[in-house]
Amino acid sequence: MTVGLEGVRVVEMAQVAAGPMAGRLLADWGAEVIHIEHPVRGDIYRSQSAGHRGGRAIVSDINYNIENYNRNKKSVSLDMSQEGGKKIIYKLLEKADVFLNNLRPRELIKFNLEYDTLSQLNPRLIFANISGYGKNGPVKDAPGYEYTGYFARSGIHHVLRPPGSAPVQTPIGFGDNVVALSLAYGIMTALFIRERSGIGQEVDVCLYHTGVYAISGDIAGSLVTGQDRQTIERKDVNNVLVNSYETKDGRWIQFGMAQPDPYWSRFCRGIGREDIEHDPRFASFESRVDNRIALFDILEEVFLSKTLAEWKPRLDEANIPWAPIQSLTEVTSDPQARENDFFVAYDHPTYGRIEGVANPVKFSKTPVVARPAPEFSQHTEEVLLEHGYTWEDIAQFKEQGIIA
Repeated sequence: MTVGLEGVRVVEMAQVAAGPMAGRLLADWGAEVIHIEHPVRGDIYRSQSAGHRGGRAIVSDINYNIENYNRNKKSVSLDMSQEGGKKIIYKLLEKADVFLNNLRPRELIKFNLEYDTLSQLNPRLIFANISGYGKNGPVKDAPGYEYTGYFARSGIHHVLRPPGSAPVQTPIGFGDNVVALSLAYGIMTALFIRERSGIGQEVDVCLYHTGVYAISGDIAGSLVTGQDRQTIERKDVNNVLVNSYETKDGRWIQFGMAQPDPYWSRFCRGIGREDIEHDPRFASFESRVDNRIALFDILEEVFLSKTLAEWKPRLDEANIPWAPIQSLTEVTSDPQARENDFFVAYDHPTYGRIEGVANPVKFSKTPVVARPAPEFSQHTEEVLLEHGYTWEDIAQFKEQGIIA
């Protein structure tokens, strides 16, 4: 069976997370993604993987970030600061379907890689740019990372911060991966439109805007009212059935009964507190909101009376929206995740058989591929030869330091 994006060529000039993850999603479906790396430094993750930064990152001799963000790709080394490097990238882009990059506006100008220039070279080219803050505005050239653009400036940190507390620490790559999905979606849409019109176009995604989109449920309210969302303590949440509670063994349970009335009776029976079902203080949603502190205190005491293992069958039998708050190791061994193919296994030439997180989008008739991330500059010679360069050219490029 033909892989879905077989024949689509992507030249990717992006490193670290958001851009490369967008490229990896396309590579999962069979696109040829050529990952451009500096001939000396390479991708930042080659020398600074999360596994070697210490702190909250998981330490491993396996560079799992390179694997996660660059699986299924080809690696080509190229120095864009040299004129010879610019000529090579133009040569690659003449035959490319997509130019995926995370260059800032001033960098695009510096390397003469603006969309207007490249669209003349290749009118069918999809020019996909990811930036911190967008193409325009006073901070368009500011360095952008998920910590600053996606979480802080967008308001996400604000709405997640408990009153009187410091902002929460966010998971590595969380925002980048959401932005990558947005960019991959934009690229796929542009490719679809090109199939109809024959014309390429520019696709623009930024960390800041995607962060604003991610909390648009709150931002939409602020836009129409001019008000800010107030952060509150756990015990002051209006709907106590959308909250988390600690168990006897120090585990936590999260409930998600956003429409609580259909679940109220089952919930009371499931926790063994039929006595509160018809208590006038809690008999309706409105009364539960009015008396939320009293109900919260009751539920905190109830859930502290049993372990998570004791609660699980009772809550499952009650058939209510709930989940244990799981550790990462619990997630990777969760039968629900395993039976739905959340993870993909493949053979690595150095590490042997390893697993990675699978593409979250699944098609019934279009398989995904799973190959290791490329070694540094592994495909440079192969790609240059395919684009008409000779072995003599390649030797000269190496001498000049244009390629590794």
